[in-house]
Amino acid sequence: MLLTGAEIVVRCLQEEGVEHVFGYPGGAVLFLYDEIFKQDKIKHVLVRHEQAAVHAADAYARSTEKVGVALVTSGPGVTNAITGIATAFMDSIPMVIITGQVPTHAIGEDAFQECDTVGITRPCVKHNFLVKDVKDLAVTIKKAFFIASTGRPGPVVVDIPKDITTFKTEFEYPKTISMRSYSPVNKGHAGQIKKAAKLLLDAKRPMIYTGGGVILGDASAELAQLVRALGYPCTSTLMGLGGFPATDPQFLGMLGMHGTYEANMAMQHCDVLLAVGARFDDRVIGNPKHFFEEPRQIIHIDIDPASISKRVKVDVPVVGNVRDVLRELMRQTEAVRGGPDKAALKAWWAQIEQWRGRDCLKYDRSSAIIKPQFVVETLYKVTKGEAFVTSDVGQHQMWAAQFYKFDKPRRWINSGGLGTMGVGLPYAMGVQLAHPRATVACVTGEASIQMCIQELSTCRQYRLPLKVINLNNRYMGMVRQWQEFFHGNRYSESYMDALPDFVRLAESYGHVGMRIEKPADVEPALKEAFARKKDLVFMDFLTDQTENVFPMVPGGKGLSEMILV
Repeated sequence: MLLTGAEIVVRCLQEEGVEHVFGYPGGAVLFLYDEIFKQDKIKHVLVRHEQAAVHAADAYARSTEKVGVALVTSGPGVTNAITGIATAFMDSIPMVIITGQVPTHAIGEDAFQECDTVGITRPCVKHNFLVKDVKDLAVTIKKAFFIASTGRPGPVVVDIPKDITTFKTEFEYPKTISMRSYSPVNKGHAGQIKKAAKLLLDAKRPMIYTGGGVILGDASAELAQLVRALGYPCTSTLMGLGGFPATDPQFLGMLGMHGTYEANMAMQHCDVLLAVGARFDDRVIGNPKHFFEEPRQIIHIDIDPASISKRVKVDVPVVGNVRDVLRELMRQTEAVRGGPDKAALKAWWAQIEQWRGRDCLKYDRSSAIIKPQFVVETLYKVTKGEAFVTSDVGQHQMWAAQFYKFDKPRRWINSGGLGTMGVGLPYAMGVQLAHPRATVACVTGEASIQMCIQELSTCRQYRLPLKVINLNNRYMGMVRQWQEFFHGNRYSESYMDALPDFVRLAESYGHVGMRIEKPADVEPALKEAFARKKDLVFMDFLTDQTENVFPMVPGGKGLSEMILV
């Protein structure tokens, strides 16, 4: 059976079980859109900007175990999508982005809406392809999904010239794929895991440090089993929240630049550190020189060998899928008689409880002005901790991470590595479409929300009942905080003095708008909003302009050099 390239692309997506494609049409992809129109297995979601298409597909993948798919046209369609692609790349999100390209004969001739997609995206993708022969199309798409979803996940771009979508060839979609140049390791080395188990059990001051790899590797159950069996303290990066239940007493909270005092101090003063699916980035350990002032032995489990000893030299590296490695590590620790040193562990927990007693997340609860922390705490109370929470980037992101206790994986959706403002609303769209009956809240700020606010139109078209919690302090909050601490209170270009009326703006898109100005009105407003099951409700909370995120580890400082108040 002969099919056109456009028909082949759609058939390939159907074979991969794709249910939603996020995109925006343009000249180079019109034959693809024509084929999407002719079928009903795949639902296309029309965004209002290509950046939002990739962000929405990204969140779709983060909140499920599926590969996100986006479709954009050539030239400006691709360049608009770059921020979303780079965001997904930094956080290792499995995605396939199909991009249109000018006809093959016009490539390199500065044709209308031409750009070098392969060259532009090369630094921010796991891999990319330019399809030059329609006969290669099916196998290329199969490779794209395989590469995106295996090993350390990441976005893969498939660039398809317009004429390739019109040419015909026989269609056969490969059932499996084998690539000589790409063969990720899944099973960890047995000898290394045995070493790790012995080191863990010999620890006097153990610490378990987890990252986004636990979420991506679907290893939350295995992590919880190991942590509880050992009785050791556990902390998480921003990307790993929900990998271990936040309400568990063994969880010390998030660590890093805005992590808890107890998590950072335990991280700094432990004698054996087990790192699981984390990469020791600058926002987590601060200055590596300061980190190594305290001696410790480090076990590092990661699917990506390039992440091991990249910033911090480790003693026992274990390359493999974190779920499989944790299962074997659990088996090895159970096989050793006696278990951990109970007396030493008791003394270690006593020290941790002293650090915990500092109550580093306290804030003024008697204020007559709405405190942003109070809004997030109340959001947690009203949703009973069961919501999917997306966020933009800034102070509101840190408050959401600190005060919303995530007990389940894939419920916390935010941009970690790239720190992309504007992701919150399209992230919420992707999550809601993946989980139609779920409660989805977008925690944002008045600066971030405006970067993709046109997606309120998309929400209207698809009747997405999101709840937007806008912590409005009339500043680019995190920028202002750094200017206060490190730039002599010179608030250069950080004051948003031309804000829209968010209530009326939401209403102009056909949604419900609320303005909340008093602490006493916070809980009633949230209850009313979440009771409106079919409506998008935009809640504009006027919050304290002077509030800062604490604790804070200043740039270049160490974990024990936190600013607490």
